Amino acid sequence: MATEKTFYLETFGCQMNAHDSEKVIGTLRHQGYRQVETEEDASLILYNTCSIRDKAEQKVFNRLNDYKKLHKAGKRFGVLGCVAQQEGAKIFERAPYVSLVSGSASYRKLPEMLMRLEAGENRITGLDDRQTDETFETEYTARQNPYRGYITIIEGCDKFCSYCVVPYTRGKERSRTSSSVLDEARRIAGDGYTEIQLLGQNVNSYRDPEGKRSFAELLAAVGEVGGVRRVRFTTSHPRDFTRDIVDVIDAVPTLCDHVHLPVQSGSSRLLKLMARDYTSDWYLERVSWIKAARRPIALSTDIIVGFPGETADDFIQTMDLLAQVQYDCVFGFKYSARPNTPALTMIDSIPETEKAGRLQVLLDRQREIQRVNYAKHLGQVLEVMVEGQNPARGQVVGRTSQNKPVNFTCAQPIAPAPGNYVQVRITGTHPNSLVGEAV
Repeated sequence: MATEKTFYLETFGCQMNAHDSEKVIGTLRHQGYRQVETEEDASLILYNTCSIRDKAEQKVFNRLNDYKKLHKAGKRFGVLGCVAQQEGAKIFERAPYVSLVSGSASYRKLPEMLMRLEAGENRITGLDDRQTDETFETEYTARQNPYRGYITIIEGCDKFCSYCVVPYTRGKERSRTSSSVLDEARRIAGDGYTEIQLLGQNVNSYRDPEGKRSFAELLAAVGEVGGVRRVRFTTSHPRDFTRDIVDVIDAVPTLCDHVHLPVQSGSSRLLKLMARDYTSDWYLERVSWIKAARRPIALSTDIIVGFPGETADDFIQTMDLLAQVQYDCVFGFKYSARPNTPALTMIDSIPETEKAGRLQVLLDRQREIQRVNYAKHLGQVLEVMVEGQNPARGQVVGRTSQNKPVNFTCAQPIAPAPGNYVQVRITGTHPNSLVGEAV
C-alpha cells in the first residue's frame, strides 16, 4: 500500500509570501498531497521563506536544525521563497537533509519538481534567473483567508533600491494580463469573497501585457466586478504613483480609501544614496494629490532609520516630513545589511544604540500623530468588515475601508461572522485602533 502524501508548510514574511503559500498549497493538493498541522505528521516539510529582514536566513536554518531529526524518520524537506533563491545550492551544504530548494519565480515548475522528489531525487533546485517572463498562475489556489481574496498582479522588482534584496530574489518585474486578473477576481467573487487585495512588490508598476488597461483602469475594472465591495492594493512605489490612481479612488466607491506609499526617508540626499530615484519634494507632490482627493484617503508608509551615512540632519528631515504628512500609520525599521545589495559597500558606521534611539523617537512622534488622527473619528458611524473576535474582551474585531482596526461590541447574541459588514459608531480611540459599538 502506497504511503499517503502529506505536507506541512510554514510561511515566513509578507502578504506576497502568504499568498504564494496559498498557491503552493493548492498545487500540492492538486498533486494528491494532504495538508497536516505538524511537522511530525508530514511526509514533506516545506518552509516558504523571506529574506527582507536581518537574520531571516538564520531563522530558517534554526528551524531546519530543530527538525532535522525527522529526516531519519523518512521526512523530506524543502526550502521555498526568497532565502531559497538567495542561498541557492548552499542550502544543501548547510542542511544536507534538504531535498528541494525553489525560489518563487520557479513555483510554476512545482508539479514537475514534486514528481522528481517522489521518484527519489535528493537535490532538486528551481532557481530562475532574472530573465524569466513567466508568472505563477494557478486555478488551484487554496485560499486560507476567510474574508479577503488576494491576487498577485505583478511579480518581481526592477527598482534596485540599494538596501533591498527583492530584485535579486524575486526576479524582474513581470505583469499578468488584465484579462487573467479579472477572471480570477470573478472566480473569487463567485466563491463569496467581497474584498479583494491586489498584490505586487511594486503593485502600481503594473504593465498590462495585453495593452488593454493601465493600473488605474485595472483597479476600476476589479472594483466593478459583481459582488465585490472592497478593493485594496499594496505596495505602491512613489516613482510609479500617478495622479489617475487618486482619480479612480475618488470615482469608484468600492476602491478602499487607503494608500500605502513607502517614503523610506525624508532626506533627498539619503533617498539618492538609497537609489529611490525621487526626491522629498517629488514624494510630497504625490501626497498633495492624495490630500486633495474628494474622499479622505488614509496614508501609510515605511521608513528606514540608520541607513549608512544618515546624519542627524537627515533624520531631522525625516521627522519634518512625518510632521508635514501626518500619516495614519508608519512602519519603521532599523537599517540592516542584506546580501548582494549595493548598500553592503557603504560604511555602516551608525551604532545600533543610535539606530534604536532614532527609531524610538520616530515611533513616539508617530504615536502622537495617530492619536490625533484617530480621535477625528469619534462619533462617526463607519462601515467595518468583520475579521474575527476577541472573546476575552467580548469584542468583535474588524477593519474600516481606510484600513484602520476597530474593536466593537455587538448586542446580537451571535457575533457576526468574518466577512460580514457592520455599521459601527466610534466611541473611543487608541493610537493604533478605534473602539465602538454596532449600530
